[in-house]
Amino acid sequence: MKIGFFDSGIGGITVLHQALKLLPNEEYLFYADTSNVPYGEKTKEEVKKYIFQAVEFLANQGIEALVIACNTATSIAANDLRSTYNFPILGIEPAVKPAVQNSKGNAKKVLVMATNLTLQEEKFHILVQSVDKNDVVDFIALPGLVELAEKFKFDDETVIPYLEDALYPLNLYDYGTVVLGCTHFPYFTNSIKNIFPKGVDIISGSVGTAKNLDRILKSRDQINQSKLDIKFFKSGNLITDKETLDKYWKLFEKLDELKL
Repeated sequence: MKIGFFDSGIGGITVLHQALKLLPNEEYLFYADTSNVPYGEKTKEEVKKYIFQAVEFLANQGIEALVIACNTATSIAANDLRSTYNFPILGIEPAVKPAVQNSKGNAKKVLVMATNLTLQEEKFHILVQSVDKNDVVDFIALPGLVELAEKFKFDDETVIPYLEDALYPLNLYDYGTVVLGCTHFPYFTNSIKNIFPKGVDIISGSVGTAKNLDRILKSRDQINQSKLDIKFFKSGNLITDKETLDKYWKLFEKLDELKL
């Protein structure tokens, strides 16, 4: 069984990383739309076109399940994709619900970090309204983190000045939970921890998406018992050069080091 993973760039590897913990013997096709990244700063119409091009490519490769490992793409196109294709399609959304539950009783607020397009979508605001009964959720767009990730720039010397400037208007002591609402953001977990007061919880939706994939495959008796195989694509082109592949595999090592 082939499982497709799709993202605007390398952020989706943070979701695939979680899936590998539960489903280590599957055949994965990872599609990074690097020709069009970042999605969060483009129009909804542009992004939807890119998404459908990518999913059509993966469908032609014979995938039997798809993970939209991108919050922006999920909010824009998940429902339309499900009405177009017959295989299971899983999305990801900011982990607002567990964050709000986490905030109960500690008098702390929740800060959702995401892209502009994710935060503009009605889907996000409906999600917040459904769980945020006490007005504890704030949100902020951090598009620069996507750009830094795509350049493989994860060092504190580069990241922390950006975060300090972007978060300057906020009182960081107000927050007990930070939601990483973009799959690129977990790479910066340590830098984010260094900016916020000690003890802040940092969560994302990646774990939930991986568990949902595991549940669906088990319910269909489609768990593979052979060995892991991952093919990486950049906007429809199979990645074969060692330098790029090494960069991708080092991202998995980085996530292991972060204990995510």
